[in-house]
Amino acid sequence: MFIEVLKSKIHRVTVTKANLDYIGSITIDSALMEAAGLYEGEKVSVVNVTNGNRVETYAIAGQAGKGQIELNGAAAHLFSEGDIVIIMSYAIMEPAEVAAHKPSVVFPDTATNKLL
Repeated sequence: MFIEVLKSKIHRVTVTKANLDYIGSITIDSALMEAAGLYEGEKVSVVNVTNGNRVETYAIAGQAGKGQIELNGAAAHLFSEGDIVIIMSYAIMEPAEVAAHKPSVVFPDTATNKLL
């Protein structure tokens, strides 16, 4: 048996752009991705704290240190610039692995989306 557990979390960042005319995904400051252990192309859940919407998409690395958090494509209908979001990824593990697993959680400055 396998279970799905939290692997990485970027807690409370601010959306800097919602770009409807894009193929899809979320662009995330690569410094935040590295700190959280997220990989480019990795599936992520994005929860909108501001309005309660939630989507699943994949991560694209943005420029490091720029604070970029952009919802692209259809997700732009559910997220707006200035919304506060939480970005999470998950890993599939055997129950014996879960006891030793510690998710990587990053708490950036919500005003700048930069690491504290």
